[in-house]
Amino acid sequence: MSSRLFRILFFAVVCSAAPQAAHAQIYSWRDSSGTLVLSNTPRDGAAVTFAVAGSRSDIRTTRKALSERAAEYEPLVVAHAAAHGVRPELVRGVIQAESAFNPLALSNKGAMGLMQLMPATASDYNVHNPFDAAQNIRAGVAYLKALLTRYRNNEELALAAYNAGPGAVKKYGAVPPYRETRNYIARIQGHAGAKPPVSTAVYRRVELVNGREVIRLSNVLPVKPVSRHAGIN
Repeated sequence: MSSRLFRILFFAVVCSAAPQAAHAQIYSWRDSSGTLVLSNTPRDGAAVTFAVAGSRSDIRTTRKALSERAAEYEPLVVAHAAAHGVRPELVRGVIQAESAFNPLALSNKGAMGLMQLMPATASDYNVHNPFDAAQNIRAGVAYLKALLTRYRNNEELALAAYNAGPGAVKKYGAVPPYRETRNYIARIQGHAGAKPPVSTAVYRRVELVNGREVIRLSNVLPVKPVSRHAGIN
């Protein structure tokens, strides 16, 4: 096994283990096709396996291995996700979709860095250098948490707002019918895996339209607007 492959496997297994990861046992076995499987949990017959990035041999793991670029920012992702109570898988998915873990990414609309912060969002969260990974991830996760709070942990709505803005979600009372936004959500959910159950509560509000009261029903909790959004990249 090459030293590069060993580092990938070690980081993928250890970073996903419990706090006592330094003492974790690594298990291995061959599946029905003869592929070597590595895991930090004993074989249970139901493990989903993933190919190891950069491997030239038939090796798989029970947790998807991080790319070398993603692994570089994993400590920041884990720390800020834990600080805000956000799933690290979701944060990784957003970064992958936004910048493919490129800290110097700059969109044609001005979104910057790993989590593609718009200038207004960077200012709102006291980011002095949006291309600094630590500042960018700190602010991006904080903003994502604000959206999750606004939409009662409905990840689809939070991601839609991160991409298209809270105004678009408010306009439609749901995920906007934009192909880019829907593809964006699908890509992140595919990367992040299962999400927590979504609230099924329905809220009623009354709006004045041309002097007439109009009743609106939505699964989005009516709250005060959050700070300016990251925008569509």
